[in-house]
Amino acid sequence: MRLSRYFLPVLKENPAEAQIVSHRLMLRAGMIKQATAGIYSWLPLGYKVLRRIEQIVHEEQQRAGHIPLLMPTLQSADLWRESGRYDDYGEEMLRITDRHGRDMLYGPTNEELITDIFRSHVGSYKDLPLTLYHIQWKFRDEIRPRFGVMRGREFLMKDGYNFDLTKEDALHAYNRHLVSYLRTYERMGLQAIPMRADSGPIGGDDTHEFLVLAETGESEVFYDSEITDLKFGDREIDYDSHDACRAVLEEFTSRYARTDETHDEDEFAKVPEGRRRTARGIEVGQIFYFGTKYSEPMGATVTDDAGNKVPVHMGSHGIGVSRLLGAIIEASHDDKGIIWPEGVTPFHCGIVNLKQGDAEADAACEALYAALKALGLDPLYDDRKERAGAKFATMDLIGLPWRITVGPRGLKNGVVELTSRRSGESEELPPEAAVERIAAVYAGVL
Repeated sequence: MRLSRYFLPVLKENPAEAQIVSHRLMLRAGMIKQATAGIYSWLPLGYKVLRRIEQIVHEEQQRAGHIPLLMPTLQSADLWRESGRYDDYGEEMLRITDRHGRDMLYGPTNEELITDIFRSHVGSYKDLPLTLYHIQWKFRDEIRPRFGVMRGREFLMKDGYNFDLTKEDALHAYNRHLVSYLRTYERMGLQAIPMRADSGPIGGDDTHEFLVLAETGESEVFYDSEITDLKFGDREIDYDSHDACRAVLEEFTSRYARTDETHDEDEFAKVPEGRRRTARGIEVGQIFYFGTKYSEPMGATVTDDAGNKVPVHMGSHGIGVSRLLGAIIEASHDDKGIIWPEGVTPFHCGIVNLKQGDAEADAACEALYAALKALGLDPLYDDRKERAGAKFATMDLIGLPWRITVGPRGLKNGVVELTSRRSGESEELPPEAAVERIAAVYAGVL
């Protein structure tokens, strides 16, 4: 993309309404615009990152054997009355009446709707196990929407639902989701720590939240510092293996890590004093096992191998797709702007032409642009007739991981400058070598 043809409404000043770094930088970088309290339009740069995050979530869900579908944003209140949650959910639910007087709601979650789909089409244990998921917009009428996309009213979420014959099988689905989530977050450049949590209005006894440590986190967290040394990495795992998935769960949850809602001072005191940590955390996902909480009242049963009808065991598993943008920025920024990890960056590389209109510099930039695109990369070429300082400030603000700077002086020596946004280090290289270096970085990411 050529920046002269792109819509990137960056702001020079910090918006007064932005209280935390991610909100401030998303507004300044032209990623979002508030439509009304807690509801945002996603401008082109923000939308590109949103789609990159969504793609990683899809890939890791399907790697784990989960099947995508798409459910509507509006749901019938009758389904929620069946489960008993319609009156219990509270004022966060946006309730609507259509022109025929039917009670509807804007879905804050989808347990009832997915259970209705399941009971309509699945009747035998032979069709199990089954995990269905979608990525869809949700609405929760927060009393105080704030912090931009971190605590908005409308948000994009991946929610998945497993259906299993036995509790043992459903707990395997729980473990399988934990493994897939660890992979998902690490691909985004995040360390998201699974912590024992409270189930809230979803229900159930087994639940873990995934939290990214950040000063602006909404939750106080208590943990053993050893857990921050754990990495899933690029290990391969058999998602059908109960033992393999259970081993990962035990590895990542055996050390103390809890939110303030489930914190136990006596248990925390058992952690060696030098390893006890308290911090703030941003929730970016949660997994639940809740057994037959929804299947029993809603009649979601299957016939087992003895011919008996039994309610299925269920769980639900969410990832805050839009919230992740804010979490990534909170975890990865400096005083100049955002620093995107390679896995989610809106553009893979920025090209800065120091002397737009100079024939040699223009030709070199065009050649770099074409070479990067030929390799399947997505560069952003700043071809505006702006001063160099303004171009550098824009690139630093929007946070692309790599920048190639092209100017007449370097071209006389046959080199361009390759700069890492994260380290700030620069290196002069022939243009072809700079392209090769960037391609090598993304070879293990894309």
